[in-house]
Amino acid sequence: MTDKEQKYEALVAQAKALSEAETDEIALMANVAAIIHETFHFWWTGFYRVVGEELVLGPFQGPLACTRIKFGRGVCGTAWKEKRSVIVPDVEEFPGHIACSSASKSEIVVPMFRNGEVFAVLDIDSEKLATFDDTDKKYLEKITMLYLSPKSTFLR
Repeated sequence: MTDKEQKYEALVAQAKALSEAETDEIALMANVAAIIHETFHFWWTGFYRVVGEELVLGPFQGPLACTRIKFGRGVCGTAWKEKRSVIVPDVEEFPGHIACSSASKSEIVVPMFRNGEVFAVLDIDSEKLATFDDTDKKYLEKITMLYLSPKSTFLR
């Protein structure tokens, strides 16, 4: 197991404990963003929540962020529209990328589901190119699935 995988295994355990102890989705998003950000020191780590036909900024760690993203726009809007995780090695090469910060070089976005529909996305940016891979995708999807905890309000 790689060092990265070991860090993610510890994060999954922390996120599981948090999801079992907290029922408020905003509070849970805040702490999950914090533990991911603190572990990997990414440029930006946070959530956008689906509100109507746009994503609205939720809890995050890092510099100032875009507050609203339309359906299908940018990496976050694409992950929402296509209902799949999106890894972007170089944001300059992603058609329609929304540059909230010129320091962001690569990105991963993981959609979160409630009743088969996306209700939020986990968005992580790095100031380095090609930061994210299938290991990140695998574990970040595991972490977002922890919102299925019986105590969590995410799926109610």
